[in-house]
Amino acid sequence: MTKLLVSLCMIYSVAPLFAQFETGEVLGTIRDQRGLAISKAGVSLQNLDTGITVRSTSDDGGNYDFPQVKPGRYSVTAESTGFSKAVASDVRVDVNARQRVELTLQVGQVSEVVEVTGAAATVETDSSEKGQVINTQQIVELPLNGRNYADLALLATNVHKSPMAISFSASGTPREAAFNVNGMRSTYNNFLLDGLDNNAYSPSNQGYSSQVVQPSPDAVAQFKVITSNFSAEYGRVGGGVVNAALRSGTNGIHGTAYEFLRNTDLNAVGFTFSPAIFQKPTLQRNQFGFTIGGPFIKNKLFFFADYEGFRSCSLSEQRFDSQLERPAGDSARRGDQSADRHNLRSQYADTGEPGESLRGSGTECVARAQRSRTLEQLPGAVTGARLQR
Repeated sequence: MTKLLVSLCMIYSVAPLFAQFETGEVLGTIRDQRGLAISKAGVSLQNLDTGITVRSTSDDGGNYDFPQVKPGRYSVTAESTGFSKAVASDVRVDVNARQRVELTLQVGQVSEVVEVTGAAATVETDSSEKGQVINTQQIVELPLNGRNYADLALLATNVHKSPMAISFSASGTPREAAFNVNGMRSTYNNFLLDGLDNNAYSPSNQGYSSQVVQPSPDAVAQFKVITSNFSAEYGRVGGGVVNAALRSGTNGIHGTAYEFLRNTDLNAVGFTFSPAIFQKPTLQRNQFGFTIGGPFIKNKLFFFADYEGFRSCSLSEQRFDSQLERPAGDSARRGDQSADRHNLRSQYADTGEPGESLRGSGTECVARAQRSRTLEQLPGAVTGARLQR
């Protein structure tokens, strides 16, 4: 029994040292009009969206501290005997921020309320880390090709797109969330989601995605890109830290429904396609979903859910230069590659007609589109399975 009590005491004593990650901290000092600290002042912190309130008291130096504060909008209220109540409203707390709110109490009745503006510090002076917060409005309203929220990390300084983000392999598959911070490799970045490790550990950490879970942009409340001087709580990183927090429910019921459409009929032909062929590359992409959140019990228990579906049928540009790299014959040395082109065209002549319609979805759609496009890219007219010069 003694050993158990000792163990529990050790765990309790270490608990305040746990890393915060996605939660923030609200702290400050309560003073009177002369600048003297007020001890034992009552301080309350209320979430304006959920109504949840936590309370504390200032110490002998007038300091107060609220740890483990979720990102959101808050109001801070301070009161003490012989002083009027001071309220700082609409205080924004960001991911893992140390938000300082200084309050000054004026002599008066407790029933009097003084609204304090500008109490929240606009510059974070309690941390030396350098980074940028991408808020909800930026995530939802800025255009995202492919709807990967981590692409918005490029808004931060010293962050550049990695070549892997364009073409990771010979097949041309891009790697999600691939960017270089301060010149470091993209695999040196650290991804956190609600304080949990969200890094994809494939062989040599070289997978097609940097994250295990890729949340929808509509489900992300905000995220912070930390580029340098971050504390030891993050660890295992030589590049940057992407610290994301998911949205949560509030006292009001809110929801969204959306669909992002890219269609072949809406695309331009493009300068890389022959005017004689005048055929657009196949691209059918639908990204759709919804979000919904609200209260189970007001001011106590909340829920939030989201869904996103993805359907795509596309034809990527293919190059056949490697198939033509073979020992050149006499005609090829003279610049005549008609024989090679005929052999290459013959390889695809029996795979189907270029005019067949693209029905179906997924792999079948892509394969048929590739056969059709391959034949029409080659010189000469195509009639059925017969090739004519």
